Amino acid sequence: MSPRRNRPSGGRQPSRPADGPREYGLEQTDHWRGEEWTVRRITGSAAAKHYRCPGCDQEIPPGVPHVVAWPSLGTVEERRHWHGPCWNARDRRGARVLRSRNAPRY
Repeated sequence: MSPRRNRPSGGRQPSRPADGPREYGLEQTDHWRGEEWTVRRITGSAAAKHYRCPGCDQEIPPGVPHVVAWPSLGTVEERRHWHGPCWNARDRRGARVLRSRNAPRY
């Protein structure tokens, strides 16, 4: 039995699609609505606060892995915390329902 190889033979790196996301360390850039967005995946152990997902308007509790996205030319105030599936389905979702802070959750 020969030892296991961790890399594919041939020595070539897999190529990424030209229109796919570009990765920079823990962050990657993605294009959405004609803008370049910076996207960072947050692990469950790093998620320490409650956030509200703009995709589904539901709460993201502490300890749940999620996505933080903001326009690449934007400011810190423009960061939004999304559920991973909500971020992936952002183009297929309709307009979200805006509600006041004291409105019921149903």
